[in-house]
Amino acid sequence: MTAPPCTVDVGGERPYRIHIGPGLLGDGALLADRIRGRHVLLLTDSHVAPLYLEQVKQALQAARPGLKIGQFVLPAGEASKTLASFGEAITALATLGATRDACVLALGGGVVGDLAGFAAACWMRGVDCVQLPTTLLSMVDSSVGGKTAVDIPQGKNLVGAFHPPCAVIADTDALRTLPVRELRAGLAEVIKYGALGDPDFFQWLQQQRAALLAGDSVALAQAIARSCEHKARIVERDPLEKGERALLNLGHTFGHAIETAQGYGAPGSDNLNHGEAVAVGMVLAARLSAQLGMAPAEDTEALRGLLQDFGLPTAIPAGLEPEALLAHMRLDKKNIAGRLRLVLWRGIGRAEMVSDVDEAAVLAVLGEG
Repeated sequence: MTAPPCTVDVGGERPYRIHIGPGLLGDGALLADRIRGRHVLLLTDSHVAPLYLEQVKQALQAARPGLKIGQFVLPAGEASKTLASFGEAITALATLGATRDACVLALGGGVVGDLAGFAAACWMRGVDCVQLPTTLLSMVDSSVGGKTAVDIPQGKNLVGAFHPPCAVIADTDALRTLPVRELRAGLAEVIKYGALGDPDFFQWLQQQRAALLAGDSVALAQAIARSCEHKARIVERDPLEKGERALLNLGHTFGHAIETAQGYGAPGSDNLNHGEAVAVGMVLAARLSAQLGMAPAEDTEALRGLLQDFGLPTAIPAGLEPEALLAHMRLDKKNIAGRLRLVLWRGIGRAEMVSDVDEAAVLAVLGEG
């Protein structure tokens, strides 16, 4: 059974639509609908290009024969999300002769989406971007909301811009080629939405674990749509992350510190990927909340159990020093005046931002792993 296509609208000053369904990467009319000019840069990576690049190009050319289509293929992996790769993407736009009505199509996962969006934000002070996410993680998180960035050695996503897409087109058929590890990493971000604000969704995920891990198209489409609805409503109210939107970072401050300390998942390594790091980070945030007397310890165990049921890690990898992780956390973008601000919770479905968190308490949690 295949889930029918559906849409989620994101409102605000720059509204756009999220399309979710099977076969969308071959729908030339849909792909071309938000392209205003005749220049298109298809930005993808070395894993996705052999699977979908020609399909998308052919669909676009059939729908709009006059398009001038360029392409830029990154080496796959978080290690490619750098200022150097950003410069290469800008060079690709320049070589294409992209004008101010050009469009960047981000075909891939979160790394591609972040880099393509940042390039689109900066070329001629901002051109259109259409997100074509091919991983579950990017479908439910990074493709929605317009946060774009690259990493530097000092921290993850420290150089970037807010640049909302003009459309998001999530082809659920792409999930059939997704490695199991990447599917599970995406499910960490799905679980996040239940943990931060929707206890009923959290319970639904507990009930649908087998179907989701088996790649059931109906269950996955429902999870994607519900996650996007959650993010869309929050982004509408807080597009520039001045308040409520920060709650979407539950687990991310801890997770980003782990990613930075490990070197951003270098190819061939056993380092945690983004979703795995967020899974560990959510457990650490829940444990800290319990130790601060904010939340019941049994909710931490429920979260840990659900993540483990989905095959996700819940402990800090061996060899990472608590002091080094805390130093990376001090560079987090949510911090103000050098004081830690963390997304913690009062229990499942009740996340909140907490300012001036005691570093000794954070170190204690990090030390316990």
